[in-house]
Amino acid sequence: MLTGLGNFRIPFTRFRAMPLYQSILSFSWIFLSSQKGIIENLLGDSYHLSVSKVGGIAHFTDLSRKLLLLSCNLSISRCSREAQIVQIYSATELKEAGVKFEVNKASQCLLDLQLSGHSLRIPFFRVEDITEVVLRNLLAFEQCHCIDESYLADYIAVLDFLINTDKDVDLLIKNGIIENWLDDSNAVAKMFNGLGVNIMYPDFNVQYSLIFQRLNDFCARPWNKKVATYCNTPCKTVVSIAGFFCLFSLLFRQYFLFSKEYTSTRLLFDIFVIGRIEVFIMNMWPLYYVIIEDHCIRQLPSL
Repeated sequence: MLTGLGNFRIPFTRFRAMPLYQSILSFSWIFLSSQKGIIENLLGDSYHLSVSKVGGIAHFTDLSRKLLLLSCNLSISRCSREAQIVQIYSATELKEAGVKFEVNKASQCLLDLQLSGHSLRIPFFRVEDITEVVLRNLLAFEQCHCIDESYLADYIAVLDFLINTDKDVDLLIKNGIIENWLDDSNAVAKMFNGLGVNIMYPDFNVQYSLIFQRLNDFCARPWNKKVATYCNTPCKTVVSIAGFFCLFSLLFRQYFLFSKEYTSTRLLFDIFVIGRIEVFIMNMWPLYYVIIEDHCIRQLPSL
């Protein structure tokens, strides 16, 4: 037998002899499906619920958490507190080091964080007035009853590290990861920073710990930050190459100017050619800076 609840259809074939259980579960679905904000994020596209997969349900909070984990494929391995990474860089610091933020569209699980190369993929998350209340209830439930499987607490810890200020929130909003329905970005930052207060972490998700380690190793390389600063757009890359060419040509001329093996005719010819290229680059330098921030699409004013 299938009972329709709006867009949800729930099979109750195994619970025909339990009308009370059916009534409670049906009412729970109606209640949860009416919460269009955080609950919609937690459920994703899991519209067909199998009661056998959910198992025993204690109350609404327990049901919400099980629905959250139903579509997740998280690692069940946990590392000790001593082995876990205790600090990662904020979102803006990671961006300065060359890390890209993308929406994880391939997964329907809110907790499914993925790091591919230097791209950190985070599922879409909508923040509204009810979000903090729901998350605090879920965190309290995990701390009391599921301390050894505190997947949501691990996820909140990651966001707490990534989000320190409103600039971090703005960066995630710009990349389509967070949709902010609160007053401002600072309110979102305060919410995530406050959720992790007094939370116990006897162990930690190995999958998240590996992401922490890879992010820290990536940011520890000075070359990555320089590439992110000077070559993060095609125009900046062109400007950087032009600057290196001017520096190289200057050193080239100074070296061969005092080299006895270099003929005067060849020296004058090379200096003339390189000099013409330098003049062209210097004349085009203001043009590069005008278009550098808008990825070569800003229209130049007429002279």
